[in-house]
Amino acid sequence: MNTTSYVLGVAAAILILVVVIELLRKRRLRERHAVWWLAAGLLALLVSIFPVSLEWAAGVVGIQVPTNLVFFVGIAILVLVCLQHSAELTRAEEKVRSLAESLALVELRLRQVETQLSRETTPPDPDADA
Repeated sequence: MNTTSYVLGVAAAILILVVVIELLRKRRLRERHAVWWLAAGLLALLVSIFPVSLEWAAGVVGIQVPTNLVFFVGIAILVLVCLQHSAELTRAEEKVRSLAESLALVELRLRQVETQLSRETTPPDPDADA
């Protein structure tokens, strides 16, 4: 590995960590979402500082080309992020449905009360008996 790719790898990993931490600090990213991105950033930093660790890990897993391990781990992290977002979306959809049902019931009850009040407060029409 040449010096340029070494420095570029370390800089990219540090940039990922800085961006994620800054998004957390500004409350634009929640902690439960940041876990996977922090893990990916720390893993990228570890591999960029110690490139031999990637070759060792690829050998342990039985992958001949270490870059393929990087792609596999990257795709696995993205799949986990997608699963997490899908689960949260499902929960949010359920809450929205439940709230919409509750709101519809409240609106129905409000209309019933308004109708009842309008009947009670409307004076009888004297010409209606004639």
